[in-house]
Amino acid sequence: MSEKVIFEVKNVGVSYRQRVGVLRYENYWALKDVSFALHAGETLGVIGSNGAGKSTLLRMIAGIIDPDCGQIWRQPNTNASLLALNVGFRPELSGRENAILSGLLLGMPLKQIKSQIDAIHQFSGLGNFFERAVGTYSTGMRARLGFAVAIQANPDILLIDEVLGVGDQNFKDKSHAAMKEKIESKKTVVLVSHSMEAIKSLCDRVLWLHEGRSIICDNAEQVTSGYLEVARMAYKEECAKKAAEAAAAL
Repeated sequence: MSEKVIFEVKNVGVSYRQRVGVLRYENYWALKDVSFALHAGETLGVIGSNGAGKSTLLRMIAGIIDPDCGQIWRQPNTNASLLALNVGFRPELSGRENAILSGLLLGMPLKQIKSQIDAIHQFSGLGNFFERAVGTYSTGMRARLGFAVAIQANPDILLIDEVLGVGDQNFKDKSHAAMKEKIESKKTVVLVSHSMEAIKSLCDRVLWLHEGRSIICDNAEQVTSGYLEVARMAYKEECAKKAAEAAAAL
């Protein structure tokens, strides 16, 4: 991992307006006071429970949304591409057509996409479904197609949102190996996953988000161990609560 910082946020917040009544709205803060720096060539893991703000963070890094407060800086001419489930596909187009469209959205030249379309087809493992409308695909099939395209792209920062766990075991092994190859080539990656094993084996550092706030950003082993310990304690407390409620109902 290089010491060169290519992306940095300081005290960033992102809010959404949500309805809480017939005529009442309030701001929901998906990210609050988040700070971290991303170094060239590192793989940064992002963990946290559902609703912690992980996907919002990736969308902000990709430039899809802007923060409502705080500071954001990226090295000039640095591009980031987001790979997420069910993002950017046209259901009426075939897998082949969507692969070309997705590649263009990831910043790949058309000539490069066409030269790699067979590799994308083979990696996806979709067989004849590659020529069928994506609207007929399962969620896992869409994710496999998206990953197959993204792994051929060459953005400065590759953002991956919960796709390493999709597909059968063969595809999981293949995608994990492809990710390791990207990492070993010094590609800068931000990886969101609920798999602590994948996070520990692939990431240099880990950012832990909780209710939109950054708890810690440090060594992968240290952060994942702390996260799992907190999760175990929360599970024990929940079990004890349910046991007490069941006993009281007798």
